[in-house]
Amino acid sequence: MPHRLRSTFIAAGAVIASTAGAYGNPQRRPNIILFMVDDMGWQDTSVPFWNQRTRLNDTYETPNMERLAREGMLFTQAYASPISSPSRCSLLTGANAARHRVTNWTLHRDAMTDGPDDQLLPPQWNVNGICQSQGTPYTFVARSFVDILRQHGYHTIHCGKAHWGALDTPGAAPEHFGFEVNIAGHAAGGPATYLSERRFGHDADGRPTYEFAVPHLQQYWNTGTFLTEALTQEALKALDNARHLQQPFYLYMSHYAVHVPIDRDIRYFTKYKQKGLSDKEAAYASLIEGMDISLGEILHWLDANGERDNTIVLFMSDNGGYATGAEWRDEPLYTQNAPLRSGKGSLLEGGIREPMIVRWPGTVRAGDRCDRYITIEDFYPSILDMAGIRHKAVDGRSFIPLLKHTGDPSRGRALIWNYPHVWGNTGPGIDMNCAIRLGDWKLIYYYKTGRKQLFNIATDISESHDLAAERPDITRRLSRRLGRELRRMHAQRPTRKHDGRPCPWPDEQDN
Repeated sequence: MPHRLRSTFIAAGAVIASTAGAYGNPQRRPNIILFMVDDMGWQDTSVPFWNQRTRLNDTYETPNMERLAREGMLFTQAYASPISSPSRCSLLTGANAARHRVTNWTLHRDAMTDGPDDQLLPPQWNVNGICQSQGTPYTFVARSFVDILRQHGYHTIHCGKAHWGALDTPGAAPEHFGFEVNIAGHAAGGPATYLSERRFGHDADGRPTYEFAVPHLQQYWNTGTFLTEALTQEALKALDNARHLQQPFYLYMSHYAVHVPIDRDIRYFTKYKQKGLSDKEAAYASLIEGMDISLGEILHWLDANGERDNTIVLFMSDNGGYATGAEWRDEPLYTQNAPLRSGKGSLLEGGIREPMIVRWPGTVRAGDRCDRYITIEDFYPSILDMAGIRHKAVDGRSFIPLLKHTGDPSRGRALIWNYPHVWGNTGPGIDMNCAIRLGDWKLIYYYKTGRKQLFNIATDISESHDLAAERPDITRRLSRRLGRELRRMHAQRPTRKHDGRPCPWPDEQDN
């Protein structure tokens, strides 16, 4: 790390112009549940998010996702970053990852998580994540939408994975961002284990075995309760309490599933073995079904407590399915994202396109479908819109017009990704790059080689036909737009080891 440590700051006034509520009584505002799944691929479900079913749609069983899709709007082109922390920081701040510079996954204070590269050095990115207060180096400072909800009368609950700030920084704690209840959220980006027999990563004396040990769930140790179910039971208790408080609530149900390790949820494992899946594939399928059962239990709680019609439920994943390169512990692949190419860590569609559903009784038509694109920072202004709170987001755009069929915020909009890093995995589209999506066209630029790939996503969802040479006009146009947007957001780029000079921006590199 360099000698001069700094933090990136966005003043609260730049994020929120005004937060006066649109409703006179905060109790009339809707409850909001964001059900976030970790590392869930676009086709890791029995719900098809394409124009046809895939093999995985016929393998996995997610009846509660099916119910949510029947009762709400399914988004076929919802995007996030290729890695967890960038997505989650964009979600909470409404800023694009190129702007907040938490462009890789965070863990230890002041420490990079980048893999080595023989030619390039990564930029000095915001390795400590995000904060709401100044004073921590290498952070992006901005106010979370959760804190704004809390200020306007919402009871705010966090359950599961956080991953917004490095260890020993304020942003490691969900409470720092306005959550009044924190269940099992901390700095780590995954669980040590899902198994209560292993005390979710603690030794027999209750000490964490390493940083990924899941906190706060001692009552479930050695009970046979799988982590996904333990989190669900704690979330339901928190909802019971929220109902007694007579306040609208916001629940961030942020499962550690389906992140590695791929432990067996024994409740569902045998079923998938009987379908002919390998042990690892069946274990992964059991993680998916356990997540879906959790969704069903929360939907049932809303029904049983008369809160269904006054609760908005959003379903999302933070990056593509883990289907690239040499897998964790050198084990074989256990999922894939076809027809999308590649997976987590990649700027190809398999790494960034996510399953997304929104149910909003009385506002969203049942069984509706949206084929326009949105991205993870759009949740910030959209959730505040849902709560009736006026706001101004940094980069995100409200997708409420898509839900209500009153407009198209994707028209003419460029989606931007920047991943100037070496991740700990290999595969197509994983190599210090940036990308732009504008309309049907998508351009990927590789910092190391200067290579550009151009795809028409509408006609080539698998990104198998590189049109950069055939359509130099579009390649140049998107290169100019991508370079301009990256500079506008003060994005970072790698430097070359041999001369210490920064890599060219995409519009500075000849096609």
